[in-house]
Amino acid sequence: ATVFGTCHRLQSLPPEKRSMWNREMDCLLSICEYIVEFAPTVQARPDGSTHDVMATSPRSDILMNLPALEKLETMLLGILDSFDKAEFWYADQRKQSFTETKKPSSFKRNEDKWWLPEPCVPESGLSDALHRELQHKRDQASQIHKMAMEINNAILSEMQIPSSYIETLPKTGKVGTGDVIYRYMSSGDQFSPDHLLDFLNLSSEHEALEIADRVEAAMYVWRRKASMTHVVTKWENVTELNADGDKNLILASRARSLLLCLKQRFPGLSQTTLDTSKIHYNKDIGQAILESYSRVLESLAYSIVSWIDDVLLADENAKQGNSTRIQKQVFSQVSPQR
Repeated sequence: ATVFGTCHRLQSLPPEKRSMWNREMDCLLSICEYIVEFAPTVQARPDGSTHDVMATSPRSDILMNLPALEKLETMLLGILDSFDKAEFWYADQRKQSFTETKKPSSFKRNEDKWWLPEPCVPESGLSDALHRELQHKRDQASQIHKMAMEINNAILSEMQIPSSYIETLPKTGKVGTGDVIYRYMSSGDQFSPDHLLDFLNLSSEHEALEIADRVEAAMYVWRRKASMTHVVTKWENVTELNADGDKNLILASRARSLLLCLKQRFPGLSQTTLDTSKIHYNKDIGQAILESYSRVLESLAYSIVSWIDDVLLADENAKQGNSTRIQKQVFSQVSPQR
């Protein structure tokens, strides 16, 4: 929050904030050096003989995810650094005087983001080279966002479900989802989460989060019922194809696919009640570090995509305005003089 909370532009981090980020992250991640697991290994003695010892190595989840997150962080900060000498700039509306005459802008921001600085571009728009670079960086940041989100979801799925959350689960999945969603999820052999979301026509993230909470609660009700007759080591591997016709397994699998689709449609969606509860009650330091690290990078990547979209929109509006001006000039030159 301190480093990226006030960052709303495509530009490098100020030196003092970058220094703070590096210093505090080095301190936080150094703890991971002591989160290890023991594994048997063979050690050679000076006389050539060998003996078995227990050697330490980083815990598997840290060994797999921490280097990936550090790589994603480097890529995100590199994207911000690449726009230091760009053709666009920002107008901070908060610092603009009420009596100052405001120059018409080619960028129209949504009212719910009035406090963010507006991107400004030349009247003729950005160069083709910078436009292509912006699009490339947007695609790159979007992929980073997906990867950080996948890591975050994987870490959250490994966290223990608090008993306080289990106590609040509905008695049946149908009660959790509601009649409309349950009827759609339980009818027919073919299930399309996209079609269901199109039917629900969610208009805000608040509505999407409410549906996510309900579907997730129902998913765990169905998983608990299915676990009475099936031994499942990893629920992420359960699909309709290997559900053996068990209705609870099928519904749990469909609920999970609906949740994934929902998060893809609303990439800025807040954490669900279960995720918040897991983070609050989690006692595993390694999981806490990986979850918070991936969550920060996920949020930053999403913000970068949003900022690039703002600049591209300003560029599109500027080029349309410039094209209109040129057409008017040509028309005035060829029109008969009165």
